[in-house]
Amino acid sequence: MKCFLTSSPFLPGGAALDPANGFVSELKKAVPVPCNGLFICSDPADYPFTDGFADMMHTVLTGGGISFDQYNILDDRNADMAAELVASADLIILAGGHVPTQNKFFEEIGLRKIMSTYTGAVIGISAGTMNSADTVYAQPELDGEAVDPNYKRFLTGLGLTSIMVLPHYQAIKDTVLDGLRVFEDISYGDSFGRKFYALPDGSWLYIHDGVTELRGEAYLIQDGVLSKISDVNDVVMLTNEEYA
Repeated sequence: MKCFLTSSPFLPGGAALDPANGFVSELKKAVPVPCNGLFICSDPADYPFTDGFADMMHTVLTGGGISFDQYNILDDRNADMAAELVASADLIILAGGHVPTQNKFFEEIGLRKIMSTYTGAVIGISAGTMNSADTVYAQPELDGEAVDPNYKRFLTGLGLTSIMVLPHYQAIKDTVLDGLRVFEDISYGDSFGRKFYALPDGSWLYIHDGVTELRGEAYLIQDGVLSKISDVNDVVMLTNEEYA
């Protein structure tokens, strides 16, 4: 399996793939032409959102040089076919959206077990990247979640990586939710004994052949401290002891 776990794979406006940090060139090497694509939703009951997102992803991938023999969508309209659809895919796209909603769907269809034998390529987008982790850090996002005592910030994900990612760092680093700063007042405290990797759009993780490469600008949050660990065009091996 080769995983391309992104904050966002799109250029601003969403009209094309972002080639920053080698994303498009590496993706084209990893995917057969043509390929069978599978778009896995973030909200299994929101068909307009899923269909629109899937169509947009198909358009930008095609424009980036990825062609398709088949291109399927997985949501609750065909959840009973999850294993079959995954087995027939060369490229799986894990959609962006609301992390807990997507996580619940993944759990309901047993996607972690289904993907444990998958050997193709995976693109994670935002929530899809976050839910790819073994343990998922679901940073509060919606009104009320930061102060809800029943909101679970740590969930079980797909187990494609041990890395916990916080996407869209450039856009949300100053966000205040329920009167709390999502980073300084929430995630910094949650990082004691853990490591979170905050990625701006354009940065991504490349997991292949037993190694994990961090491509582009990134920040490590650990034990309540944020530090910049890489810049645009940098490649950091997260399998090194320093970052593992």
